[in-house]
Amino acid sequence: MAEEAEAKLERLLGYLDHDRDNPVLAVDCAGAALEANRIELARELLAPFLAANRLGTRGLSLAGIAAMRGGDQETAQRIYAARLDEAPDDQGARFNLAWSQALSDNHLAARETLGDVSGTDLPQAAMLDLQLAHHLGEFAEAQAKIPQYTARFPDYQPLHAAIALLALDMDEPELAREAAKLGGDHPDALATLGTFALADSNHDAARAMFLRSLTTRPDNPRAHVGLGLVELATGRSNEALDHLDRGAEQFDDHLGAWLAAGWAHFLAGNPDAARERIETALRHDDTFGEAQGSLAAMEAIAGNFEAARHRLEIARRLDRNAFSVAFTGMILAAAEGDQAKAQRIFEIAAKQPMGPDGSTLAEALAKMAM
Repeated sequence: MAEEAEAKLERLLGYLDHDRDNPVLAVDCAGAALEANRIELARELLAPFLAANRLGTRGLSLAGIAAMRGGDQETAQRIYAARLDEAPDDQGARFNLAWSQALSDNHLAARETLGDVSGTDLPQAAMLDLQLAHHLGEFAEAQAKIPQYTARFPDYQPLHAAIALLALDMDEPELAREAAKLGGDHPDALATLGTFALADSNHDAARAMFLRSLTTRPDNPRAHVGLGLVELATGRSNEALDHLDRGAEQFDDHLGAWLAAGWAHFLAGNPDAARERIETALRHDDTFGEAQGSLAAMEAIAGNFEAARHRLEIARRLDRNAFSVAFTGMILAAAEGDQAKAQRIFEIAAKQPMGPDGSTLAEALAKMAM
């Protein structure tokens, strides 16, 4: 497929060499360049015609898409806003403007631009409507629209993938699982199925799903976090580090990702890096009991028993049922004020099954962060 796109591009560029001032041919070349993922070339081909106002509707649309894919959302939004001024009923331009605004993290503006899409013919617009509602926390409104959108666009896999992610955060596991299955090879659908496999401790299947997701979208934060949790759960803390750090940084405010990254660093022998990541989670939400309890556990393992008890009391008030609360309490009780003993207890716990289901500390930490 990639070779065919490159061959088509080279053929069209050969024609353009003999007719440089032909905007129609330049647009065809730019379209081929986008198919071949040659984003900057597409922009270069269109730039002189865009500056001279010589692009038609298709050329303007491609110029906007090239700008978006090149990370230049300001130019993309200028192109699509101008198009909407001329043709307010252009659904494609409206969607693309809203999409670019969402990529700029201006979700409220994107919602206003997109407007009511209940009667849209664009499945992409239905998908974006749900994604915006998801990001803005409008779960009830989004859930009410799902039956309408899936009935209208039953075969649009990106829509089902968006529903899968939304359902995960709405704590609707059956909806998430079914939507992910309908999402085919979409990277978000694969990451969702990987999350379920991880929750079932099916680590090989989870790893395969997350890797497939990352093959399609190398910057997918949910897949990076998921793969990092698989590596953490299977005792490969060093392999988990990069994936968890990347996923946490991309998500930014995903508390579980920062928590898992912290424990991965701790298990890899990097206590300062571990504390830094868990404290990042607390900067986002200082009422996160598992993070407070995790810091308490790390203080106990280091022999800082007074600090550990103080942190543990805070964690208990926030979440008495947190795993880290029970884990810290066990270390404090068994160590009896002896730092070396606390360290040995942790080392034993890290290697031995902890419960009747045979789960290890690493598996418990991974599930705690999900």
